[in-house]
Amino acid sequence: MASVILHSPFSVTARIHNPNNLRPLSPPSFPTIFFRSSSSPLAIDLSSRINRRFAVPRRRHEWEVGCLEIESEIGIEVQENEQLLGSGGGEELGSQGLLTQMKEIVTFTGPAIGLWICGPLMSLIDTAVIGQGSAVELAALGPATVLCDYTSYVFMFLSIATSNMVATALAKQDKNEVQHHISVLLFVGLISGFLMLLVTKLLGSVALTAFVGTKNADIIPAANTYIQIRGLAWPAILTGWVAQSASLGMKDSWGPLKALAVASIVNGIGDVVLCMFLGYGIAGAAWATMVSQVIAAYMMIEALNKKAYNGFALSVPSSGEFFSILGLAAPVFLPMMSKVVFYSLLIYYATSMGTHIMAAHQVMIQTFCMCTVWGEPLSQTAQSFMPGLINGVNRNLDKARMLLKSLLIIGAIFGLILGSIGTLVPWLFPYLFTPEERIIQEAETTEFRF
Repeated sequence: MASVILHSPFSVTARIHNPNNLRPLSPPSFPTIFFRSSSSPLAIDLSSRINRRFAVPRRRHEWEVGCLEIESEIGIEVQENEQLLGSGGGEELGSQGLLTQMKEIVTFTGPAIGLWICGPLMSLIDTAVIGQGSAVELAALGPATVLCDYTSYVFMFLSIATSNMVATALAKQDKNEVQHHISVLLFVGLISGFLMLLVTKLLGSVALTAFVGTKNADIIPAANTYIQIRGLAWPAILTGWVAQSASLGMKDSWGPLKALAVASIVNGIGDVVLCMFLGYGIAGAAWATMVSQVIAAYMMIEALNKKAYNGFALSVPSSGEFFSILGLAAPVFLPMMSKVVFYSLLIYYATSMGTHIMAAHQVMIQTFCMCTVWGEPLSQTAQSFMPGLINGVNRNLDKARMLLKSLLIIGAIFGLILGSIGTLVPWLFPYLFTPEERIIQEAETTEFRF
């Protein structure tokens, strides 16, 4: 979920360096997530590896519930930054006051936050709604999330490949090549989705038993119910990632944002109706999430169709194309998997401590994830502008220092506000997530460390 910015006056660089071009920053995308998987604070640095493969430099691709693709919207700008700075477009940045620059950065990065928080917000709503009904089901969300969301990161190569291939084809202004890449990747995503659906149906219960262990066998039925229902959305999730990445590669981030906003609303309403009013519990939450993911995927594909591309066309890749796709993902697979393993191990160790500790951990980790994603647009702003200011042919260290100072101040303010919210909400409103005193007590022992 990469775009090529071809000296447009509305590119990110032009907007920062020339206030006359002000216009809201189009939020870049996140895979996954925005199908809930973006809720995980997973991030990897792709810049040095992707740069070696493509002539146009790339930046870091982010995860969490998460997200790799969010950087793609502003990631391919180093060359344009240098040229723009050289042409005098950056004079305004150097002459701006600190407060003015900070205000502009917040204005530009604001819309991107909307994309980032969709996934964590959906997960937090699920946690709060399920927690009102059953401690066992709340605890079951932990291992179920590992199998539903964290395993999806294995297929992040679809997002990476789509971003890079679409961006490269757009740079050549070859619409037919863009369509071919989209069709090939949609086919790979669809087949991968059906394979994961089959694996979930056949091996889901076995995987849960191995992950949770016999000591916590009481949560396996609830967790298995959740992953079996969520598993129905695998084809939609992976094809949706491809469509979302393609749209962002075409510099359309509002289409994906609308889709994710609708999905979040559907998920929230579905959770409340199915879980709280109809009493379906964790199964109701799974159905609400699954339906919202299918709706989001359909809207992503329709967004492609509105751009005169066929989002329903499929093409079988040749062996060369398939290995080219894998080649894009190979350099990042190891760090990607290491982060998945790390966060999976956190949940794994929590499962060994009993149902109530597992439930408390689920509440706190989702609250943590909701707070951590707010700073990601600032990270991408720094990665987009700083290289050109420090190492470009028209380097300007004074401007780099001012930009760094602005970003650090904004980041510190965000950190204080979100840290306070993340600490105070579970402390002042503990019954928002669960009515059980023991779970609340376990959560309170860790909230200040979070």
